[in-house]
Amino acid sequence: MGQEPLTYAFSLRSDISELQTLGRRLESIGVDLKLSKRCLFELNLALDELFTNIISYGYGDGHEHRIEVTLQADERMLNVTIEDDGVAFNPVERQAPCLPHSVDDCRVGGLGIHLIRNLMDEVCYRREGQKNILTLKKKIETISSHPYETGA
Repeated sequence: MGQEPLTYAFSLRSDISELQTLGRRLESIGVDLKLSKRCLFELNLALDELFTNIISYGYGDGHEHRIEVTLQADERMLNVTIEDDGVAFNPVERQAPCLPHSVDDCRVGGLGIHLIRNLMDEVCYRREGQKNILTLKKKIETISSHPYETGA
């Protein structure tokens, strides 16, 4: 049987300046798990987008809120759970955007969720009480499993 999953949990304030903290935490976790640069980049990009969306659209009361992040990793899979007390929003129900032919045709909104769906292997949402709980799953790609990476 495999090893017990590793768990990392941290809390961020609902402030855009916390993106730096998020990036540092993910970098540290990536080194610990020996994630490939590509895997870490995709994870960071998806969480950066989610965190920005939660702050931008989830709160309208002007108060500080906490966003809880839990990452569990086993040999094959990363499971990331993001929990917030913002307005109910299920990104899984959103239809894929009609992708524009040029940047001039772009509408604001929807592309971030599309990006997250494409970077992650699975995206699940549920609402419990006053909490949004989004779970992202991504197959682990380590430095040793990536043919073009030889070191961290």
